[in-house]
Amino acid sequence: MNDSLQKQSVFSVGSRRVPLLLRIKRILPKSLFGRTLLIFIAPAFIILVLAAYVFFARHWLVVTKGMTDSLAGDVSFIVSLVEQDYNFQNWNQISELAEKNMGITLSFQRAETLLDRSNSGGPVGVMLKRALADKLQNYFSSDLKHERGLVVIRVQIPQGVLSFAASDRKVYSPTTQVFIIFWAGTSVLMTLIALLFMRNQIKPIRQLALFAEQIGKGSYSSTMNIAGATEVRKAITSVMLMKDRLRRQIHQRTAMLAGVSHDLRTPLTRMRLQLEMMPKSQETKDILEDVSEMEQMLNAYLAFAKGEESSEAPDAVDVKELLEEVASSAKRVSNNVELSVKGDIKIIARRNSMKRCVTNLLENALRYGTKASIYAEAGDKVVSIVIDDNGSGIPYDMREEIFKPFVRLEDSRNSDTGGVGLGLSIARDIARSHGGDISLSDSPLGGLRAKLWVPV
Repeated sequence: MNDSLQKQSVFSVGSRRVPLLLRIKRILPKSLFGRTLLIFIAPAFIILVLAAYVFFARHWLVVTKGMTDSLAGDVSFIVSLVEQDYNFQNWNQISELAEKNMGITLSFQRAETLLDRSNSGGPVGVMLKRALADKLQNYFSSDLKHERGLVVIRVQIPQGVLSFAASDRKVYSPTTQVFIIFWAGTSVLMTLIALLFMRNQIKPIRQLALFAEQIGKGSYSSTMNIAGATEVRKAITSVMLMKDRLRRQIHQRTAMLAGVSHDLRTPLTRMRLQLEMMPKSQETKDILEDVSEMEQMLNAYLAFAKGEESSEAPDAVDVKELLEEVASSAKRVSNNVELSVKGDIKIIARRNSMKRCVTNLLENALRYGTKASIYAEAGDKVVSIVIDDNGSGIPYDMREEIFKPFVRLEDSRNSDTGGVGLGLSIARDIARSHGGDISLSDSPLGGLRAKLWVPV
């Protein structure tokens, strides 16, 4: 029983800690610049605050206590002299000595009673009150805010009320203000220097992130200046070497497939000519179909390879105009194509590649269904193009597998029932080269929904 209660209490404590950690995590900066700045400045700032607090507290307590004790001693001494001089025969001498040697101006209200015994002045007023209470047996009041720059103390004596007026410098130390100004100014200056320094250090990292993003989108012609710290320079150099290797690899693969395609087209062309000259029969017809299928496969392979080495430059593309062209071409095959574009949408993309991506998705929808619809809208950060069909759809466990090259839903190699299995692969490669992607889900029309999204 005790063990279960202990586990429940630990769980409850843990459950209280998790929201607190999440709240703290939300407050912390998300960028590398902010986190690095926090790592450097936060410990230094805490140390400065603690050091300033300890030094300031000790300095303020010791110095202020000594000054208030000194003023209270002067007041007590003068009160003793005045009380001894009951008839005020030496009043003028006492006043002159107090003003000359102690910086205190005296005044006397005969036969009055000290009614207001309040003390003002904050922490310094409290320390002055304690010092006066230790030195005096009389009733008194102190006012550090009576007039600007003055400390006024009133003491009840048998003859009346004795007033003391002195400069506030007798209880306040100007070094405290100087220290605070120096500490604050130095902290602000060092923070600004740290901001400038960290900004210059983070700048190459940001440029490297943008450079890597451009490579991921298929832009192998971009370059970057090597700058920053040694580790950053090394990372930039490695990324640039990786870019060159990727470009060479893709170029070599494309050249190889182009060469294979050219070499194979020559005998295929000869075979087609020979078959055309032969007497017509079912055998020659079947062989001609095989030759046509082989030519289509070669064209698809070459198109798949060239898709990753597109030299087309990105530009502003009107999505509505692009989709109207795709839909118009598709209506030559089927009239059951609906188009809906919400608003005036423009994206930065390679127009021909994006057109090919949407065309592949729409052709796939019309191949397996009899009706298709295209819908496009712009969000805050992305543009979505949704293509629905009323076909048989794709099983859930095959929706990622189908994007792999040469993967088909049915086992036959008949191009009329499924192509060569490269349409969706090419479409996803194009989408990802633009920083977006394609996802598959169930369609309201009963078939498959293909959602293409690209960043604005």
